[in-house]
Amino acid sequence: MFLDTKIESLPNTSFVTIRRLKSIGIKNYFDLLNYFPSRYENYSLVSKIKNLQMGETVTITGKVVEGKFQITRRGLRLQVFKIEDETGTIKVTFFNQPYLLRLIKPGLKISIAGRVAEFGRQITVEPKEYEILYDGSKHTGRIIPIYPLPRGLSSRIFREKISYVLANLDQKTDMEFLPDPLIKKNQLPGEKIAITQVHFPASIDAASNARRRLAFDELFTIQLSSLLVKQEWKKEIVASEFVLNSDMEKKVQAFIKNLPFTLTGGQKNVWQEIKNDLSKKQPMNRFLQGEVGSGKTVVAALAAYLAYLNGYQTMLMAPTEILAQQHYKTISKLFSTGSNDKVPKIALLTGSQKIKRENYDIIIGTHALISKKNQFDRVGLVVVDEQHRFGVAQRQALKEKGLNPHLLTMTATPIPRTVALTLYNELDLSYLNEQPVDRLPVKTFYVPKIKRASCYEWIKKQIDMHSSQVFIVCPLIEDSSNETMKSLKAAKSEFEYLKTEVFYRYGLGLLHGKLKSKEKEKIMTDFKNKVYDILVTTPVVEVGIDIPNATIILIEAAERFGLASLHQMRGRVGRGKKQSYCFVFSEVETPQVVSRLKFFAKTPEGNILAEKDLENRGAGNIYGLEQHGIVALKIASMSDFNAIKKTRDAAVIFMNNYKMGDYPELEKRLDKKNFQRVGRD
Repeated sequence: MFLDTKIESLPNTSFVTIRRLKSIGIKNYFDLLNYFPSRYENYSLVSKIKNLQMGETVTITGKVVEGKFQITRRGLRLQVFKIEDETGTIKVTFFNQPYLLRLIKPGLKISIAGRVAEFGRQITVEPKEYEILYDGSKHTGRIIPIYPLPRGLSSRIFREKISYVLANLDQKTDMEFLPDPLIKKNQLPGEKIAITQVHFPASIDAASNARRRLAFDELFTIQLSSLLVKQEWKKEIVASEFVLNSDMEKKVQAFIKNLPFTLTGGQKNVWQEIKNDLSKKQPMNRFLQGEVGSGKTVVAALAAYLAYLNGYQTMLMAPTEILAQQHYKTISKLFSTGSNDKVPKIALLTGSQKIKRENYDIIIGTHALISKKNQFDRVGLVVVDEQHRFGVAQRQALKEKGLNPHLLTMTATPIPRTVALTLYNELDLSYLNEQPVDRLPVKTFYVPKIKRASCYEWIKKQIDMHSSQVFIVCPLIEDSSNETMKSLKAAKSEFEYLKTEVFYRYGLGLLHGKLKSKEKEKIMTDFKNKVYDILVTTPVVEVGIDIPNATIILIEAAERFGLASLHQMRGRVGRGKKQSYCFVFSEVETPQVVSRLKFFAKTPEGNILAEKDLENRGAGNIYGLEQHGIVALKIASMSDFNAIKKTRDAAVIFMNNYKMGDYPELEKRLDKKNFQRVGRD
């Protein structure tokens, strides 16, 4: 098809431009048409020279009378052109673009768009766009698209290349991939019309309508891919079918009774959902989202205990060794509650430790657990912590080991409802929103620069009077030479300053990501054992650290973090029965920063903070591709709940009423978006 034509076939296009287009993923004409504008400039007001009004944004069209080079007294290099139409003449001045004198010759017809202003006591048009008129306008006299610009590319280049592709689209080229009833039901324009109008709209309304259709397409393909994965998952037969007979139920209840706390209502509900999943022939694929400290690990331990009672192993995978060690300590403690019943054997498997895997029932480690060198033969349950997109490739790695276990994915990262509905359709969702009954809400305060010293004094009193322990979080490990980051506090230098100038009577520790695993573990153990009063650290403590005696966290350069990340760090305190406190500091005191940090201070709910993050920063800035594997949207918005609901409903209708084989272009789109289907690696 024409749209599959490689980008190298574009006429009058340099090798350098081709290379730059390919560097941003544009490999063929289809990719080029799907590189969408970020905004538009309205140059559709075409005016005669004599009718120009100060302040207007207009397009003028006329003949070039002359062009000359000038240098001002200040050394500015100008290219000045005299343009005339039937109503008058005007001088238009470009700055430091000498090549224009070779392009714009007297006698040519030219169109110039920009703002009408005064220059040298004469009325002029400040040129934003120009074009020599040969075969219609692409850059002036209309609403023109402005594109996200990688280095070395311009909106002019995109407009010219996209215009060529659109002009050469065969009328027989059918870009439509949705069933007609779905198009009509959702009042969408045709695909080809939408592609044309998103790049060269006839009006602002036409551009908006085109973007609505293309956003629908993007969300629909995500929703449909998730549902297809879920459908395939349900066809599978689990290799480890669990039962829960009366004897096992007694043991589970005894385990729950011996816990050092009472399960919350939310934990009981989620445990019931997991029990139901584990009793089915299809493998569980459940996503458990819970507030920091809501007790997800206990629920995972219950599932692991049921696996053990059925003769199966559990693998618990964490993203970092620190978190894996934390889980090992927590789960070991849960199973050492004094019950007379036989309990699972628990192992921590890291790069530095070797174990005989067949001798253990719960193996805790990082994602290295599923590497080729680690072999397991009776894994019935996999628990994945803080890795949102444990997907097809990882499951395939387990299948290659002859395993098809139940899967429980957990996260404390607050995820907006819209994101969950879009990205986790293939999963069954569970929520834990309750805190244990003996936990007090963390009191949070925004601290202006003027109150920094008094905050330090207050912290000293808390350490002296209540033996409180303190986290101080800095955004950097070392001081930066970058001008924009020089003012940011770094953990190493702040540690030295605080140790000698502020908290010299107290014990301070330093933790950051460049330390070796054993060093990190020792520092955390010492902090937990109260060797240090204060731990200066980087956001390496964001997840998984459990120090019940730590009751104060101070976050430096808080404006650098998303609200959800601040909430995660706040969750490092308030894990015991004492009142805990969070202080957010910023050297930047603009109204926007202050308002945002005060909003954080008064909002304890993680999901509300995540929604605010989504509104302010966009999904791509909250959920990094590298960390979470989340799809970066081109034109749709994760905060558009109405569009997300419509596309989800449309995907369900498609699944129930249509066959994928009848829509090859749709299946091709799914492949183009690089969605993995079950069985593909």
